[in-house]
Amino acid sequence: MNDGRIFREAWIDGVNKHYPGEPKPGYVTPWDETPEWERQAAAAVYGQVRDFIQVSDGHAARLTREQKGRFVAICWTAQMFKHFEDPKPGYVADWADLPTWQQETDTDIFERIERTV
Repeated sequence: MNDGRIFREAWIDGVNKHYPGEPKPGYVTPWDETPEWERQAAAAVYGQVRDFIQVSDGHAARLTREQKGRFVAICWTAQMFKHFEDPKPGYVADWADLPTWQQETDTDIFERIERTV
């Protein structure tokens, strides 16, 4: 689950950097206290991003920040549908409907994973 931990730590760092005001406690819950479904989702999305970077032979680095963030967001949305029969609308919102702080955080996650691959 190291992959999931890297994802989660990048999420927390992004929330702390981009969230306006005081984030909800659930947004910054440490890995060891994160629910199992969320750990599984984080590890899965990390793996999808890692594989995407690898199959592009590193050329995914040429994507725009927005494209990188969109990729993370869509992978996360798929995980929400996997783990919840009827997920909260905010869990599966389209990119354009995500708040700016979340878009920036998703982009930061992609770039953190890039640095680990």
